[in-house]
Amino acid sequence: MPFLNYHHLRYFRAISRELSLTRAAEKLNLSPSALSIQLKQLEGSLGHRLFERSKGGLKLTEAGRLALEYAEAIGRTGEELMDVMQHRPRGGRQVLRVAAVATLSRNFLLAFLRPALHRPQVEVVVRSGSMRELLLSLHAHQVDLVLSNQPARRDAETPWHCHLLAEQPVSLVGTPAWKQKRLRFPEGFADVPVILPSVESNSRAGFDRLLAAAGVRPRVIAEVDDMAMLRLLAREGEGLALVPPVVVRDEIERGELVETHRVPQLKESFYAITPSRRFPNPLVGELVGAMNSGKRPTRRVGN
Repeated sequence: MPFLNYHHLRYFRAISRELSLTRAAEKLNLSPSALSIQLKQLEGSLGHRLFERSKGGLKLTEAGRLALEYAEAIGRTGEELMDVMQHRPRGGRQVLRVAAVATLSRNFLLAFLRPALHRPQVEVVVRSGSMRELLLSLHAHQVDLVLSNQPARRDAETPWHCHLLAEQPVSLVGTPAWKQKRLRFPEGFADVPVILPSVESNSRAGFDRLLAAAGVRPRVIAEVDDMAMLRLLAREGEGLALVPPVVVRDEIERGELVETHRVPQLKESFYAITPSRRFPNPLVGELVGAMNSGKRPTRRVGN
């Protein structure tokens, strides 16, 4: 079975740049005859001639042009591998793979990613799903970090690091008509229609405790695990939604929604969950550090 030799590809790339065996051999500290043998071995493995001779020197064949595209890609990947293993800054394009739980504010996610999005050599890959699914992906090295509004449990098998990035207040919001009802919280919320995040949310658990302590049971008309959907339901006007006000910042500024009750006992927390790795993606540390440095005020982070 034919196989590819990494050195052959390196020599092929050098010949392609110089289009001369003699000049390429000088750059590689090889004799032209030795380099010619290496090239013939690569052509034998691929089953095609890669160069043809012309008056000006060597010229890539059609197969040679195609092979060069792959050789360049393989060469860049090999160089990046060496950079990662030696803890050197990576040359060329960097990829940041971020996972965000479905309950996470999308404006917060955007604010976290913004520094990376404005770098021309960075590609950002974003996934969403349940906390369990995303932690499995993190454990399998399929993503670099998980953004969540709750910390992850740490044990010997999964030694996660949970970085608290921001905390935001939580309020009940609704259409302007709800402000006119002048409901008292929590005692006036018996049978009041509410739209709540799922039971996995910390703010939902705190809200349920406050209402239970007051002996009051509201009417839950919707329970959703997606902040974007919760925001849309609040705009329908059928009930009051429990969200950080910044989630609906644009709607509040336009007057479509109003903050009816601030719930000071509740806060929404945002975490970056990272694994213990010998070779972490350097972009992760930069983005987490930027959030923790106070360069972006907590209440302006987004929804």
